[in-house]
Amino acid sequence: MKVGIIGSGGREHAICRALSKSKKVNKIYCFPGNAGTSLIAENIDLELDNFQKLKDFILANKIYLVVVGPEQPLVDGITDYLEKFKIKVFGPNKIASQLEGSKIFTKNICKKYNIPTANFGVFENETESNKFLDKSKFPIVIKADNLASGKGVYICENKKQSLEAIKEIFDGKFGKAKNVLIEEFLKGEEMSFFIISDGDNYQNFGTAQDHKRVLEGDKGKNTGGMGAYSPSRLINNELEKKILDKIINPTLKAIKDLGTVYKGFLYAGLMIINNEPFLIEYNVRMGDPECQTLLPKLDTDLFEILNSCCENQLKQIEIKWNNKKSLCIVMCSKGYPDTYKKNIEIKNIDLIDLKPNDFLFHAGTVFKDNTVLSNGGRVLNFVSISDNFSEARNNIYRIINNLSWSDGFYRKDIGYKVIDQ
Repeated sequence: MKVGIIGSGGREHAICRALSKSKKVNKIYCFPGNAGTSLIAENIDLELDNFQKLKDFILANKIYLVVVGPEQPLVDGITDYLEKFKIKVFGPNKIASQLEGSKIFTKNICKKYNIPTANFGVFENETESNKFLDKSKFPIVIKADNLASGKGVYICENKKQSLEAIKEIFDGKFGKAKNVLIEEFLKGEEMSFFIISDGDNYQNFGTAQDHKRVLEGDKGKNTGGMGAYSPSRLINNELEKKILDKIINPTLKAIKDLGTVYKGFLYAGLMIINNEPFLIEYNVRMGDPECQTLLPKLDTDLFEILNSCCENQLKQIEIKWNNKKSLCIVMCSKGYPDTYKKNIEIKNIDLIDLKPNDFLFHAGTVFKDNTVLSNGGRVLNFVSISDNFSEARNNIYRIINNLSWSDGFYRKDIGYKVIDQ
């Protein structure tokens, strides 16, 4: 069968690799893909916001299943659009995707359904926001309501930082902003929790710990993710039950009460405080780089899982995982998450020595004139699975040393809470 994958990052390369292993998949198209996906699929250079051209190509090439990787097309309603033409799509519809598309939408669901989350306020302008700050305790969290590629969150230590954050948001740093969300700072440890749903049933899809900050020790600016490990060190049976009962189940009920269902991956970003979960945010797709960290541990055919979701048959599938520990380190362009150069050659990439449990997923890369060039802030994802996290991280260091790309940098402490403490 033919499968199409929408997106161009490390997440999409990991999905592409997993689907390529299925005996039922004989052709994969990536829209637009990257240098890594071009080795196992056919990259098609189409704009992701041109739904009509995507639809025309999918129908003309008889693509059986379309998997939507990134959030923007989902929030814009690509699933609804393609399904009107009887195209099978894996990914939530436009209404359900508001869980990520609007942080305020999610916060209001939390309030209505008693989902544990940080106390918050919503403000329409700088004046209202600034007045609220006068009676706030610091640190405080300030968020852009709209999509911001994982970077529209400020943790402010004082009023001066808070005023700067609010100004940047209303000045349009993350697109036109009608509202800003200000919430209390929760002190705990973050965890990424995943499920997969067919609209009627869902199954757990693993846990991970993402490292968002650009500098060692989880300091510096927020990024799209500098690395991750799986499983989270925090997960246990009691906590998992609390997450499902207090957060996941009420959220899925809220979506049904809106007259629709949730179909696809759902990623809950959680803060764990004394074994109690609090919802920070939802993503309506697999995380990046959590996806790259999780999928190498999956023993069940990914195509069978995704197809069963589209056909409301997820309960017929047993999702199996290996018991290995997985760790991912992201190599970024120098200057990320601020200004960085593109179209820099990544030399020696062909010399990388990958053992059977090592993986390289391309993110911001492009293949041009027989050369791999950097094409984004997060460029390459190195993953290793092992019996322990320390060995996995050392395996990645060995691989990165083979690459020796002077125009890139990476965090050298990914997984430190499970390795070094």
